[in-house]
Amino acid sequence: MLGVMDVMAEIQGSLFDVDASASVRVEAPVRRDHLGDGAWVDVCPGWLGAADAAYRGLLEQVSWQAERRRMWDAVVDVPRLLAFYGEGEALPHSVLHDALRALNARYAAGLGEPFVTAGLCLYRDGRDSVAWHGDRVGRGRDTDTLVAIVSLGSRRSLMLRPRGGGAARRYPLAHGDLLVMGGSCQRTWDHCIPKTAQPVGPRISVQFRPAGVR
Repeated sequence: MLGVMDVMAEIQGSLFDVDASASVRVEAPVRRDHLGDGAWVDVCPGWLGAADAAYRGLLEQVSWQAERRRMWDAVVDVPRLLAFYGEGEALPHSVLHDALRALNARYAAGLGEPFVTAGLCLYRDGRDSVAWHGDRVGRGRDTDTLVAIVSLGSRRSLMLRPRGGGAARRYPLAHGDLLVMGGSCQRTWDHCIPKTAQPVGPRISVQFRPAGVR
C-alpha cells in the first residue's frame, strides 16, 4: 500500500489538461437523477476548474492520517487516509473555499442551512476503498440533508444502492467532478467506493456537509 510520500513521488508534471482560469465552473450543466422515495443525486462533470491545483495542493498540505477501527472482534487499518475540517476551521486550500461558497450559493437556500464541514479521503490506489454505508451519524439518520462530493485525481466509481436491497447504480467520478446526494438519499440509499484490480492512481474525495451530519 502506498504512503503519502509514495503518492507524491508519482505526481510528475501536469497530469491533467484542466483550465484553472476559474476555480469553480458555476455555469456547468448539472444532471439530477431522481432515485425514488425523495432521494436524488446531482452530477456535474468538470465542475472544479482549478482541480489540478487543488489536487496537488491537498496532497502536499494536508496532514493525512492513517486510522485503525474495530471491526467485529479485530482492529483493522482503514483502507484510505483521512483528514477532517470542522465548522469554523480554515480549509487547507483556497480552491476549497471557492467550492464551499459556490455550493452554498446553489444549495443552502433549499437546504435551509450552509455546508460547514469538509471531510477528505485519500485513496492511494485501487486497494483503498470505503464500504457500503449512509451518512447517518447525527441528523442524517432521520432528516433530509445534502452531502456534496468533489472528486480529484484518478477516476473511481461511486456506487449507490437502495438500503433495503435492489439494483446498484454506478457513478464514475473523474478529476474535478461534483456529485451531490440530496433529499432522503442518506437514509434510503447506501453508497461505497469499491476496490478495483484495475491500475489506478491516487484519488482525493472532498465531502462537504452541513453541521451535525457525518
